[in-house]
Amino acid sequence: MKPPKDRLSADQPAEPPADRPDPGAWTFLSNHAHVLLLLAAEPDLRVRDIADRVGITERAVQKIIAELEAAAVLTRTREGRRNRYRVHTEQPLRHPVEAHRTVGDLVRLIHEAAAPPSDAGPRIRRNAR
Repeated sequence: MKPPKDRLSADQPAEPPADRPDPGAWTFLSNHAHVLLLLAAEPDLRVRDIADRVGITERAVQKIIAELEAAAVLTRTREGRRNRYRVHTEQPLRHPVEAHRTVGDLVRLIHEAAAPPSDAGPRIRRNAR
């Protein structure tokens, strides 16, 4: 007899925490996009923190950052013992399917969708009579 689905057994792995990626699951965006989006939101993140949040190794993050720099999508500046990153939002996305869009379009799509609505947004003015 099989155990009920709501109970974990030794052969059932626990679900990863909600803020961490499931290492076996696929995603719509690549690790390059994940690194880029994190650095766009938090330009002074450490490689270790990026690796933890994306779910890849520090070495993989270093390689991705080097590739993003080589593609002129990202600039790294040394500030003391830390790095600070600048995302060049005007650069086009690389694949022909999305080349009509920019890095900035992707960043805005993801980060604006995640931001809570603001009361400070544009107001609709009605004509006074």
